[in-house]
Amino acid sequence: MAAGARAGTVRAVARRGEEYDARFAELAAQGRYLHGEADLVEWLLQHHGAVPPASARVLDAGCGTGRVAVELARRGLSVVGVEVDAGMLDTAREKAPQITWVLADLAAGPAPGGPFDLVVAAGNVMIFLQLGTEAAVVENLAAVLRPRGLLVAGFQLGRQLPLARYDQLCTAAGLSPLARYATWDRQPHRGGDYAVSVHQRLG
Repeated sequence: MAAGARAGTVRAVARRGEEYDARFAELAAQGRYLHGEADLVEWLLQHHGAVPPASARVLDAGCGTGRVAVELARRGLSVVGVEVDAGMLDTAREKAPQITWVLADLAAGPAPGGPFDLVVAAGNVMIFLQLGTEAAVVENLAAVLRPRGLLVAGFQLGRQLPLARYDQLCTAAGLSPLARYATWDRQPHRGGDYAVSVHQRLG
């Protein structure tokens, strides 16, 4: 009985990864541009990175099925994807077996494979965390950054993680605010319910 329940859970998770990808495939079919995160990562490395993009190492934190990581790798960047959901990660591996995919909890400790020149947390990763783990996750992400490395996080704003609280967590982790945008295409942030925040490791 337990084995059957486990197998059912695994199948359900696998379908979840496929359904997640199908949603983005539908958006692409509608003409929606899906690579704003990769565009911003490249731009930040070009203008604020300690090394050229071609030499940079990027961590896709909470990578899901690998949409951002796969696009970054397609552009020639060295990227590692970390995800806590095994089913989502299986989907990522099927799409791009050449990328290093790591099954790990961002709250449990620094992600393996560092140091990195940039960490990107797209797809509302910061508000999908277990409540109370936000400080540990920011600290762990900061810990794998090289000096002058960048942490880029985009998420919906609300009571769970207001911007002021997120900035406090970044400051406590040794990160300094560098930029804040309303969208991944660098539109200025003037309020609203979404923000992309860029912080830089001090030292």
